[in-house]
Amino acid sequence: MKLQLMGAGALGLALVASSCGKKKEEAESQGGTAAGGAPAAEAVLKFSAIPDSDTTGQSAKYKPVADFIAKAMGIKVEFVPAIDYGASVEKFHNADIQMAWFGGVTGVQARDGVPGARAIIAGVEDLAFKSYFIANGSTGLIESDTFPKEIADLTFTFGSSGSTSGCVMPVHFIMEASGKTPDAFFTKKPFGFSGAHDKTAQQVQEGTFQAGVMNYTNYDQMVADGTIDPAKCVKIWETPAYADYNFTVHPELEKMFGAGFIDKLQAALAACEDEAALKALGRTKLVKVDNDTFAGIASVMEKVKFE
Repeated sequence: MKLQLMGAGALGLALVASSCGKKKEEAESQGGTAAGGAPAAEAVLKFSAIPDSDTTGQSAKYKPVADFIAKAMGIKVEFVPAIDYGASVEKFHNADIQMAWFGGVTGVQARDGVPGARAIIAGVEDLAFKSYFIANGSTGLIESDTFPKEIADLTFTFGSSGSTSGCVMPVHFIMEASGKTPDAFFTKKPFGFSGAHDKTAQQVQEGTFQAGVMNYTNYDQMVADGTIDPAKCVKIWETPAYADYNFTVHPELEKMFGAGFIDKLQAALAACEDEAALKALGRTKLVKVDNDTFAGIASVMEKVKFE
């Protein structure tokens, strides 16, 4: 995928689902019918997530989230894996899934393609998310409070081209600091796209690329569990904060489970204290958000476009 960059710019439970013992006529009389006329008791909320790290074992990773929603809402829930960022957005546009754990950028893309789609929940950490610029220890670069312009002369990799924290926001900060697009800023080309945050860290640590950028939660976790060595994969700069990950829902849910279902789902998630579900998302607490929470990301996306 080719990255096209344009001017820098400023950044900006009352349960509705019926139980298995309810008759079909009762479910239908409450408006609880799925697309195609299936009663609510037979409807399944399908959700996905952007594969921002290891793409294997996604279903197992997100099973605690599915289990929590199923219990809290009294419905059937199924996780649907996505092979890449674009696939998760496409599934949402096609209503193959009705909910997804998106990044800031993919969330905007998903909502733009579905009138009535809503961002409803984020992690408290996501309201002040950050990216880390990292470098191989052999470069001699160390952590600094100022943007590391020295990376211009190093081989460099982003994550996925559709990643908020692994590409779009870092590109914005590169442009703010240097006044140049990455094509003009980096002297060694082509710069890379690893496809995922963990791969970025591994490639920088191994020296495949001398430097890169990734989200801070993945880096901190990889250091904590010993996957990477901070002396070999050095954090050299932390970006300013921005809003990022979120649960976005499809308006089809109101047809499947009845009017008001989305608000009740939002309330249930905001009240979540299930440690397994929170751990699966890598968050300590979930909070209510709306589409306006991600207006800054949408603004940056007007300047950083993809072909």
